[in-house]
Amino acid sequence: MSAELDLDAYLRRVGPEARPTPDLAGLRALHLAHATTIPFENLDIQMGLPIRLDLASLQAKLVLRRRGGYCFEHNTLFLAVLRAIGFDAIPCEARVRLGAMEVLPRTHMLLLVRLEGVPWLCDVGFGGEGLLHPVPMDGEAHGQFLNTYRVSEEGGLRVLQSHHHGAWEDLYAFVPEPRFPIDFEMANHYTSTHPQSRFLKTLTAQLPGPGVRRILRNRAYAELRGDQAEGREVAPGELIPLLREAFGIEVPAGAKFQALAG
Repeated sequence: MSAELDLDAYLRRVGPEARPTPDLAGLRALHLAHATTIPFENLDIQMGLPIRLDLASLQAKLVLRRRGGYCFEHNTLFLAVLRAIGFDAIPCEARVRLGAMEVLPRTHMLLLVRLEGVPWLCDVGFGGEGLLHPVPMDGEAHGQFLNTYRVSEEGGLRVLQSHHHGAWEDLYAFVPEPRFPIDFEMANHYTSTHPQSRFLKTLTAQLPGPGVRRILRNRAYAELRGDQAEGREVAPGELIPLLREAFGIEVPAGAKFQALAG
């Protein structure tokens, strides 16, 4: 997978301060650079375009065309980058719990990186609520700028949680063992095509940063600063300029989005 990767082009895209080394400092710098540069978005799904997970397609979209994507796109590309640099990394599947009232299918991809025998959760594809730095799987609270996370145990599961308004909130649950590309192809097919998928029902663009996390869902735009949130409704004519200015996403001026039709 890494033989086809243009690592230099990727690094120019995300712009870390120095070329990453296969250690914790390098992992933290690379994770932060990716998470705060390449947006989480589902605009191709909304425009009726397929989501492809082969490395050539991912590089063409996220690197050369400077677009974003969702978890399978982000973390498949990030996995190739990590392995090319020399990290011991595996992909895992998770069930999203954030805001869910029932058990959901395994439709999220995350990565585990082992450093000196210690596993670290890495995830550059969870959007506005997601990590900026990797998190050790030690059950302890770890602050990241204005947000705090931990990875707790629940039987054989591990659960990524975030701390808001004095309480811990589950983001997703996973088994810490490797999955295969075909597993993510299946989940990607469901997530990008099933009529009940949230990604067909909702247009979204999200970009976390150290000081502010920007989230667009349909025409609701919010800026989160820790537990503080400011939001507004976006007028139809503002949508494409907002995608460009707040998220760095260029789409055609006449683009039509399924979730906003009618």
